[in-house]
Amino acid sequence: MDRLDKGRRKLLAAMLATGLLAGCGFHMRGNADFAFKRLYIGIPPNTLMGSDLRRAIRGGSDTVVVADQKEADALLDVLQDTRTKTILSITTEGVVREYRLTQRFSFRLRDAAGKELIAPSQLILTRDLTYNEANTLAKDYEEQQLYRDMQRDIVQQLMRRLAAVKAI
Repeated sequence: MDRLDKGRRKLLAAMLATGLLAGCGFHMRGNADFAFKRLYIGIPPNTLMGSDLRRAIRGGSDTVVVADQKEADALLDVLQDTRTKTILSITTEGVVREYRLTQRFSFRLRDAAGKELIAPSQLILTRDLTYNEANTLAKDYEEQQLYRDMQRDIVQQLMRRLAAVKAI
């Protein structure tokens, strides 16, 4: 009997959690609904950012990425995509202990006639990286992973901004 009550409590708790999530507006991330159906991306497809962005658009919407600007309903101009690494802190002996990694991505979105749909905008992400010269190889790998994570975050933010465009 005690076992049955335990099962009912778990079921009730699961139902309550589901109700709370639904009530707060939570929903799974679905396909993006862009106002344009053919998009030209002004960044080479063989770059990491270019391939990630194209993959996100193909997998998350019914919009097609086109290779020719003349075929596009909208043009995504990439104005800047840079990574920087600056020293954040050093020891009294002058040894670096912490770096700040920054990725800046500037873009704008235009329709086929050249009208701006999204004015020039910039996405900036930073991450702090502790450093230890005894673990140089591991820290180099960690740095690359942090840059990769920032790039994924930028792609997701860009997808949300593109989806916010209502009409062309």
